[in-house]
Amino acid sequence: MRYLLALLIFAVTLLFVAVGWVTSGGLARAEIRSASTPTEAVQALLADVQSHNWDRAYARLANNKDIDRSAFERDLSGSYRSLRTYSSLEGFDVWPIHAASEQAVVRANLHWSTAVGPIDDVRDLKVEHQGSSWKVDWPSPNLPKVPPQVIPVNYLRWDVINRGPEDDWGEQNVDTPQVRIISMNPVERPDRLIILGEIVNEDTVPAYVNVNATLLDQHNAPMSQEGSFDKISHTLLPKQVSPYRIDFPGIKLKQIKSVRMDAKAMLVPASADPVIEVSGQRMNTDALGKKVLSGELLNESGQPVNIAQTLAVFYDSNGRVIWVSDGYIDQALLPQTPVHFAVDLPDDVAAKVQNYHVTVNHYSSGNS
Repeated sequence: MRYLLALLIFAVTLLFVAVGWVTSGGLARAEIRSASTPTEAVQALLADVQSHNWDRAYARLANNKDIDRSAFERDLSGSYRSLRTYSSLEGFDVWPIHAASEQAVVRANLHWSTAVGPIDDVRDLKVEHQGSSWKVDWPSPNLPKVPPQVIPVNYLRWDVINRGPEDDWGEQNVDTPQVRIISMNPVERPDRLIILGEIVNEDTVPAYVNVNATLLDQHNAPMSQEGSFDKISHTLLPKQVSPYRIDFPGIKLKQIKSVRMDAKAMLVPASADPVIEVSGQRMNTDALGKKVLSGELLNESGQPVNIAQTLAVFYDSNGRVIWVSDGYIDQALLPQTPVHFAVDLPDDVAAKVQNYHVTVNHYSSGNS
């Protein structure tokens, strides 16, 4: 009986190992190791990236003699403590775009799992036939190199000094900043109700803000409550305006009678640095057929911004907020180095857009 139990435990352990190997992509990697087609070559490469087998992934490149291995790894795993460094390749979709006897183009949609949610990265990869197999001609990583320079620092800064334990009894701290919701627009989508709008810091001091909404049913009873979470610029400098968005999954507009809005504000120290310029904004269609607003971000300060989030607000012809969209940049914003961004929006909303505005939330190591 004792040996039977030990044998059973051993068999169950082997089963768990096998299941883990299959679910982690082991079976797929074994099937596509030969890379006898362009699609299999890209699948094999990405499977090695997914398992962090950088040596084998690098060996699958048709042009590995022209690409530094460390640059190839940083291109896919990130650097400067960017969002990509906190991400993992959860999966990928691959399909051919063009094929010939010796060359092909394969499109890969990489699904990254990050600390702030999933991010997709679409790449068109050239594939070459070498010998009996296909190999990927990886584009040379365009890793920015910031030249030595002196950047003058001249920006506003607010510090907060609160009362201490030895201060006189009854002495008050600095007043809470005055903020105001200046617009609110409920928008119904097929799977949810969304509350969109803008909030302004009317004070002369910076404020950390958050917007909450409570849906009231036909009997004025609360039925659901949600907050803006990261769909807002939380730190607002004096007179600064931020869009906000609050999602209520599974709720229809006909179910509610009214909405109760609540803006919370707290005094915080803040500065106007770093300054991130937004330029080249344009509406277009991406490789997957989605309507997007794209452009470039330029960090005008002298310090890297590790993680940046773009927050875009869209207006109709009457100046009403009709959509708010956001997107995280998975690479760091180095000083004086432009970085591409894109945020998507529904096709039916894009047809009504007359104007838009983009703001940038930023997070730097040790400062956020």
